[in-house]
Amino acid sequence: MRLEPAQLRDEIALREASLADAAHERDLGELSVNDFAQIEARELAAILKVRTELETLHVPASAAPSPLRRLRKKRWLALAGVCFALALGVVLYASIGPRQAGNSITGAPTLGRAQEITQLLTEAEADVANGDPVAALSAYRQVLALDSRNVEALTQTGWLDFSAGSASHSAVLVALGVRTLERAVALAPKDAGTRLYYGVVAASTPGNSALATTQFQIFLGLSPSPGQLAVAAPFLKKLGLR
Repeated sequence: MRLEPAQLRDEIALREASLADAAHERDLGELSVNDFAQIEARELAAILKVRTELETLHVPASAAPSPLRRLRKKRWLALAGVCFALALGVVLYASIGPRQAGNSITGAPTLGRAQEITQLLTEAEADVANGDPVAALSAYRQVLALDSRNVEALTQTGWLDFSAGSASHSAVLVALGVRTLERAVALAPKDAGTRLYYGVVAASTPGNSALATTQFQIFLGLSPSPGQLAVAAPFLKKLGLR
């Protein structure tokens, strides 16, 4: 039996709520990174399927949000356009570049795991360059299953989740991406690239100019590379920092 549009939107809201709850359990240490990755993959696939069904009915998924969606809406709002988000993601990655293969700022994986992490990070970099964020996200999730404190994987996962949330107007995914970036910043407070990503996200969302200014001020004090400065330039100008 075909569901009504309101029922489909409620299912999306419930799936997003499930994803948010799983992320909270992961942050509390009640859910492993690997288990969370499986839940995330399942819920995102289900959300995509329902959104596709809504589109066949010519009903936007964001129309007339259900009470559940309104109750769970976060203060972080989506970027204005998916094209900007995806383009910026590629530029950021190309400018910041990967860390030395297999490195985690706060941990030292065993040699076997380090080699596997190296391969996965290389694959993810290629996926981003080829415009396949879904495959890249999968690779980064595998890295985090091996080393949950790998800052590069956390940073890129946060950015990809944020971009996906921006594309689908999902406040839950946007908030998930922001929380992941916050974890990366907490683990590597002196990493210029991670500060840049977090600063860009803050500067690109309404009501967060003060946070963005703080992040970019810290970023400028961390000896950023010319490529990072080039990416930051329009945001620094917008915030009156350059």
